[in-house]
Amino acid sequence: MKASYLAALALAGCTAPTAAAEQAPAGSPVACHGALAVDDGRIVGAHGEPVTLRGMSLFWSQWGPQYYTSETVDWLAKDWKVDVVRAAIAAEGNDGARQHFAREFAKASTVIDAAVANGIYVVVDWHAHRAYPEDAQRFLTAIARKYGHLPNLIYEDWNEPLRDGVDWSRDVKPYHLAVIGAIRAVDPDNLVIAGSPSWSQDVDVAAADPLPFENLAYTLHYYAATHREALREKGDAALAQGAALLVTEFGTVEATGNGPIDYAESQRWWDWAEARGIGWMAWSIGDRDETSAALKPGTPPAGWSEDDLTESGKLLREKLRAAAGRNPACQPPPRSIS
Repeated sequence: MKASYLAALALAGCTAPTAAAEQAPAGSPVACHGALAVDDGRIVGAHGEPVTLRGMSLFWSQWGPQYYTSETVDWLAKDWKVDVVRAAIAAEGNDGARQHFAREFAKASTVIDAAVANGIYVVVDWHAHRAYPEDAQRFLTAIARKYGHLPNLIYEDWNEPLRDGVDWSRDVKPYHLAVIGAIRAVDPDNLVIAGSPSWSQDVDVAAADPLPFENLAYTLHYYAATHREALREKGDAALAQGAALLVTEFGTVEATGNGPIDYAESQRWWDWAEARGIGWMAWSIGDRDETSAALKPGTPPAGWSEDDLTESGKLLREKLRAAAGRNPACQPPPRSIS
């Protein structure tokens, strides 16, 4: 989206140029920001102002189906105050969307419908480590045909390409050209988030040989107890080359998904992201017996008490609720003193 167009929208006071955004609940993120775009290396709303999304990722869809419900999304929107929820649609292994298209498409649809009802954004994540371009195209273009007219929708077409034997220019970029190209043939506008090698950490390499699409950002994944200043430096290098970044997955613990919370390093990451206006989604809304899970085993789909939350879940809820309403474009104009 061109800066001149965004400026014109802002001057006109237009914060939601589509009917779908206008129908979002009053005061909700989508009502405030409308369709997202990338302009000058930043994710911005229809008003032209930067937008920093903060939210939660659901767990692998084949292993955490009990949270792919409208009740869970409602609770995250109303109690956790998320701007965005991420549906991690399983594409790895033998029990995911590649083998059970209709089942996993229904889960994604449930999450999208609930996000729309709450006026929040939703990332549909093709959650894979290996390349399945034909399967990804089939699934994500079906999502685009059903929901591509809505400003809520964000695509993540390859969650985490592997590191060893995987090259950005040779392997990953051609995948994105094919899959994002197929999405763009159906939905030319909504935001797309692209992964990079080394579990979506080689953002500097991707930024040096960028994809040719508009309204595209690169995802940066980290786990605070494992990934530290060296990875933040890679993120800064990508930003310096003009790339837009969105952290679609991070953890407060080790990259295994387990181990103790690293409070100090988690805060350094939050400070780094906030200073640069980079949005984030935490891993994960799930009740797996690991410390990255926000919920204790057996927790119901919604209505969680403090006792239902893990140590990580309590920290993430606190951070999200503290950040609610921090995007300036959502704030009401100051009252006149006259």
